[in-house]
Amino acid sequence: MILVQNVYKKFIKNVGKKSSIFYAVQDISLKIEEGTIYGILGQNGAGKTTLLRMISGIMEPTKGNILIDDSCYKNDSENIKNKVAFLSGNTKLYENITPKELLHIFGDIYGIPKDILNNRIREVIGLLNMQKFQDNKIGNLSTGQVQRTNLARCFIHDPKYYIFDEATSGLDVISSQIIIDFIKEEKKRGKTIIYSTHYMEEAENICDYVAFIDHGQKICENTPGKILDGTKTSNLRDAFFEIIRGNYEI
Repeated sequence: MILVQNVYKKFIKNVGKKSSIFYAVQDISLKIEEGTIYGILGQNGAGKTTLLRMISGIMEPTKGNILIDDSCYKNDSENIKNKVAFLSGNTKLYENITPKELLHIFGDIYGIPKDILNNRIREVIGLLNMQKFQDNKIGNLSTGQVQRTNLARCFIHDPKYYIFDEATSGLDVISSQIIIDFIKEEKKRGKTIIYSTHYMEEAENICDYVAFIDHGQKICENTPGKILDGTKTSNLRDAFFEIIRGNYEI
């Protein structure tokens, strides 16, 4: 289970000789149960990425706690990071190596024994349909192929928790569907997925629970069905606008 407890993230803005305090995330609490797909939804700039970076251990909260299986990064960082995989829509990869070489590098980082790693790489490449470009340099791959390589990099150590930040942004329909199908299959295996997107239709299709984030604050949290019922709308996009207009409180 992942618990986010009253988390804040403060930044200092410097404009000329003046500085001001800006909170990208303000007093957000979440309870993410194991085996669920939990959507973090909102407009660009709402604070989704900052929140996910704190959950994945890339950033530290200014205030509040994040517990993963009752442990925090400060006390158990290595163990937690072996359980977590983080994927964003703009993660950069080394361009002069191949996807297969990249997977060997990450397998070594996670300490996977060589004999197991070779089998694992073959399995991952097959699951993500990467056979045709596994030996091509990453710099020569399409955007969708690079993102599949990124997904394979996350998948190689068989993590317990996946954190996806706008993972399908800018992808073609086929590449997006490969990622969505992967998420659904991993849920069947009992994995927990945090899925951030501004594509409301995707979230409605796959998420068990969603939280709407606006200006760094959580403004709503529930199952998609209950949110639609409460806002008397037929889709999450319309529901979001009803909520930020203050017409409904859930």
